[in-house]
Amino acid sequence: MSKWMVVLLALTMALTSIEQSCAQDRRTLDSLQARIAALEKRTERVENFHRRFTVGGYGEAVMSRMFYSDNYKRYTNADLYKDDDGFGQFDLPHVVIYMGYDFGHGWTMGTEIEFEHGGAETAVEIEEEETGEYETETERGGEVALEQFWLQKSWGKGLNLRMGHIIVPVGATNQHHMPNEFFTVYRPEGENTILPCTWHQTGISLWGRLEDWRYEVQFLPGLEADLFGAKNWVHGGSASPYEFDIANGYAGVLRVDNYSIPGLRIGVSGYYGRCGINSLKDYKYRDAGADGNLLIGSADFHYDGYHWVVRGNFDYGHLSDSEAITRMNKTLGNNSVSPQTSVASDAIAAGVEAGYDVLSQFGKARESGQQLYVFGRYDYYDSMLKTEGRVVDNPCWGRQKVTVGLNYHPIEAIIIKGEYSYRLFKSQFNDEPTLSLGICYSGFFH
Repeated sequence: MSKWMVVLLALTMALTSIEQSCAQDRRTLDSLQARIAALEKRTERVENFHRRFTVGGYGEAVMSRMFYSDNYKRYTNADLYKDDDGFGQFDLPHVVIYMGYDFGHGWTMGTEIEFEHGGAETAVEIEEEETGEYETETERGGEVALEQFWLQKSWGKGLNLRMGHIIVPVGATNQHHMPNEFFTVYRPEGENTILPCTWHQTGISLWGRLEDWRYEVQFLPGLEADLFGAKNWVHGGSASPYEFDIANGYAGVLRVDNYSIPGLRIGVSGYYGRCGINSLKDYKYRDAGADGNLLIGSADFHYDGYHWVVRGNFDYGHLSDSEAITRMNKTLGNNSVSPQTSVASDAIAAGVEAGYDVLSQFGKARESGQQLYVFGRYDYYDSMLKTEGRVVDNPCWGRQKVTVGLNYHPIEAIIIKGEYSYRLFKSQFNDEPTLSLGICYSGFFH
């Protein structure tokens, strides 16, 4: 074989080897490109989920010292408890976790789980001191509630349909109940006494924002009249103890807010519902003619400008057939869910608070975003403002409260609150001073 043939054979073998190597490289490159494309697609799905998923919430931790008696007879025998040393408590009023998701095409979901006063805990154990039997005990008092769960279809800012378990926006506090929306350590006492708060029920809501106006209309089951009482009027009416909300009677809600003036929001809201027959023993209320038509009107405002924040509310409610409801509630038996106390025909709550950011006058603090509000608040409320027929008004439920305190924001989402409050009663009762300190957060994490 000539030397040229040898060279040609060697070149052919080399070219074949190079071609095979290139083919392998192409296969490797194609595999890498496929893996990169899959990774990019997976990353896109994760990023898309993160864009659509929302997590947030708020929480409060409170320490209070009350300089008055906590004996339940302090309103019937006030003189016996005039010099009481008082009592103290630590509390977690509300801890809330919010989650939302945007499905696309105008469909969204929202859910909110609330732990009130630390939530409820139970435990099972063997009772060694008695018979060695299993025993279930309540380890911690409190409540766990699904405050919101809804699906929403949006056709734009001006038209949204929300269906499920929703917030009922009657009054200032129900619509604006996060801890950065009021100065006091606990929620404003007037609305929180006579109205459900936070008021949430299963129903349908139609709402939207049109330029400087926001509106909301809701259709709901009526409140449950057998849960009404003297101290808190209709406050307990939305908290059905059953596995469902009784809906023998229905209710409607309307709220309108205006934002025409910079820094100022003015809102009005109203509720009308049939409550008397919303009981498992509705036949008793029907036979007594206790329709229990409930009408509530409310006005509130919020102003934020020139380092001032000022808020106010006025709420008035009327309940028809309150004498018949009182009579029926007291016949339900000791094991019923009813407080079995007198129910007034009319109730009222009014409050105003104002706070000034003193750190706004200090450049470094202002630039760092810190705020320190010095505030004052006044509340007047009466859960038995007027009574019907033979229902006797208990004067201890007409109350006033004056509060002064501080709100410090080291950062936007965190607030440290301190206050001194003084609850005033008519002369035959003892006034109730309280010192409270709280820390809270409010915001969205994603």
